[in-house]
Amino acid sequence: MSRENMKGKTCPSKLQKGDKIAIVSPATVVKEEYVEGAADYFRQEGYQPIVMPSAKGPAFGSYAATHAARLRDLIDAIENPDIAAILCARGGYGCVHLLADPRLLAAVKRNPKWIVGFSDVSALHALWLKAGVMSIHGPMAKHITIESSDDPCTESLLNLLSQDPIMDYSVSPSPFNRIGKAKGELRGGNLAVLNGLASTPFDILSVSENEEVILFIEDISEAIYAVERMLMRLYLSGTLSRIKGLIIGQFTEYRPDKNFVSIEEMIDALLTRFGVNDIPVAFNFPVGHVSNNLPLVEGSLVELEVLPDGVTLKTISL
Repeated sequence: MSRENMKGKTCPSKLQKGDKIAIVSPATVVKEEYVEGAADYFRQEGYQPIVMPSAKGPAFGSYAATHAARLRDLIDAIENPDIAAILCARGGYGCVHLLADPRLLAAVKRNPKWIVGFSDVSALHALWLKAGVMSIHGPMAKHITIESSDDPCTESLLNLLSQDPIMDYSVSPSPFNRIGKAKGELRGGNLAVLNGLASTPFDILSVSENEEVILFIEDISEAIYAVERMLMRLYLSGTLSRIKGLIIGQFTEYRPDKNFVSIEEMIDALLTRFGVNDIPVAFNFPVGHVSNNLPLVEGSLVELEVLPDGVTLKTISL
């Protein structure tokens, strides 16, 4: 049975053996073998995978299917009372199209259930949070298919879905880390995707004075200056001075430029320049477009502690 946490977010119900898990492709086209691989995994774990009609196409340009087909698959999966959770097969680009239809937000409010994914799926996490429902930023079909059956990220994902979604992660230290301890609501995801939702009803990067938020960010193939530009917006909007803690995930597939060797170096310099020195900041956290992509529960209340010998992220309340 779903329940609310201290901040009014609904925690979807735990999965039981035999429950149905829908696989949808809300954005870019995905290889059929990854969809089938994820379905095989859930089947082996005792669940009933439901591959939604357009999850494997037919493709529409770079998209997994037409806008209407992708939206229909997602809403049908949400509104079907026999489906307990939804796995997004792939990110890419296209989820933002679905946010424009008010039926999607209304459906999530009426039928709170888990949705899983990352990258472009960050747009859907933003919608789930707008609906007041927790979700899981985590591995998708490719990861589940190509990694071993005992992969720790996949196992953690299944545990979050089938048990109380309690995170208890310990991570090695980074030389860029900023020591401290904070509590707040965990929210975040792909920086470029979330930045694209600025000044919309789904802008989860805007943090008000009375909110306590631990923010996490990650990205792929973004130039260092482009990431800096997005972080400058967060500074100018007041978000960086209001968040209680910051988790810097994996930024991959970019090149050094004339100003900075790495994105981590740029972020460290930016935080120093603007005096963001009194909150814990954890660099190199295992979340993003990498094989070690820990699932994170959006909307849960967490404690982030950054010490010289490492980082811990723990759930303190669902």
